[in-house]
Amino acid sequence: MDRGRMAVAVVLTVVGTAGPAAQTGSETFRATATIETAGGAAASAPVTIVIARTTPQDEGQALVRAFADGGEAGLRRALTGLRPTGSVQIGNATPTTARIALDRPTDKGRLLTIVTDRPILFLGAGLPDAKAKEGYGFAVLDIEVDAEGNGSGTLSPAAKVKVAQGAFVVDEYASQPLRLTGVKREQQVPK
Repeated sequence: MDRGRMAVAVVLTVVGTAGPAAQTGSETFRATATIETAGGAAASAPVTIVIARTTPQDEGQALVRAFADGGEAGLRRALTGLRPTGSVQIGNATPTTARIALDRPTDKGRLLTIVTDRPILFLGAGLPDAKAKEGYGFAVLDIEVDAEGNGSGTLSPAAKVKVAQGAFVVDEYASQPLRLTGVKREQQVPK
């Protein structure tokens, strides 16, 4: 599959989203985001992911219906007024508010999917053959962690979101997502 069009396991209508984070309070994860170009140039930056709450299944289903009925504009309307689920911060930049946080069990631990309602960064925007930024209005992050909160993942800092076969599908602005390595849960704050 073309990594620029990766399917994100955001199956809101099938899988419940209440996981360990829903019972234990806020979680903070730290990771390193890395990208390597076809020419071999590489860059990395620290990433901080805060999950203040997870998206309940009924809320997730309402968001899928809103998207199915009204596309991106319908989803944005449905997100208006929802309590933030946390934030994503690259380096020392201002944290970007997350609006969706899904927590699903996997054979290795948990898969966390975080969606912001605005892009975090347009990688490659200054290049001569860069895509137009219009329509890339979200950011999507997936991390899979074990029971201790260690793992890896990907970050699409600017993405279009579509629905295909009951799942949100991400169309990357950049040629590939950022790889997240060294993911580690830093703290859990009891409610």
